[in-house]
Amino acid sequence: MSEVTLLNIGRTITVPDGQTILSAALAEGIDYPHGCKSGRCGNCKSRLASGEVDLLDHSRFALPPEERDSGLILPCRAVPKGPVSVAWLGDEHAVSHSVREMSAEVVGTELLTHDILRLRLRVDGAPLQFAPGQYATLKLPGVAARDYSMANPPGAEVLEFHVRRVPDGRTSTAIHDRLRVGDRLGITGPHGTAHLRTGHTGPILAVAGGSGLAPILSILESAVAQGMRQPIRVYVGGRDERDLYGLDQLAALAAQHGNMSVTPVLSAPSAPTVRRTGFLHAAIRADLQDLDGWKVYTAGPPVMIDALTDVVLASGLQSADLHADVFFTPENAAGASDVAAAS
Repeated sequence: MSEVTLLNIGRTITVPDGQTILSAALAEGIDYPHGCKSGRCGNCKSRLASGEVDLLDHSRFALPPEERDSGLILPCRAVPKGPVSVAWLGDEHAVSHSVREMSAEVVGTELLTHDILRLRLRVDGAPLQFAPGQYATLKLPGVAARDYSMANPPGAEVLEFHVRRVPDGRTSTAIHDRLRVGDRLGITGPHGTAHLRTGHTGPILAVAGGSGLAPILSILESAVAQGMRQPIRVYVGGRDERDLYGLDQLAALAAQHGNMSVTPVLSAPSAPTVRRTGFLHAAIRADLQDLDGWKVYTAGPPVMIDALTDVVLASGLQSADLHADVFFTPENAAGASDVAAAS
């Protein structure tokens, strides 16, 4: 057992041997900032003020080596080796909306691609207040709750989610095969910190892989609606043509904004194509060499986020200006959720 002092709230908790600081804090009912709980998102990043911890495996995006060497840790992967004290990091530009538990009715389902479903839900009571880019937890009977990002801007009476059918994913399969208009399910949210920073006036890079376009659409629609006129560069990736969607919506936003470009990229096209080919991070590396002063919003699978992280940081982006929503599936995260959005 180890004693851990949480400096932000002046409270000391006991962490059982082998447990992480975050798991013990959440078990105590403490609202410790977090997202993925698996060392991928960096949302729980904290400063180790005293003591020592063992850090379990984590992604470079969540905790780059230079940050680890400067005394930062991920409490979701930190097992204390004795008494320690920690302080979670704040984000002066982050927003906070009250988390609600709601019931919702399915009002629409539509296939956007061969494996991505648009799910439209009307919540009971007032519309859910959230920041563009945040996500919510969907709860269906008989399967595990899973996290999905809102694709619509805040304030809408109907919430839109883009759900990719995951091989062997029980929850995504249930959403695709079982849900019908009129069915009801539970929603808890909002969550996540990979949301639009409206006070930022520099250029914006938005990068979406697959159904990661959902939170990016929410961010872009809100940026346009709020009159954010800075340059916006959008990159959307898929393996083949059939994996791309939302391009008409993006084109309309680009036309309305006036200083937004949209670049689709195919990594494994099955036929000759006029699209850009290769990996998203390679296209961005070729196009944008100086990202100092930019904000980067990205959502997609861990391998994409990891590769993109290396590219944008090497191009001068400050790590605090990278806001990522990492989508986990049984294919890329053992024991992780069907699709867990994290930032």
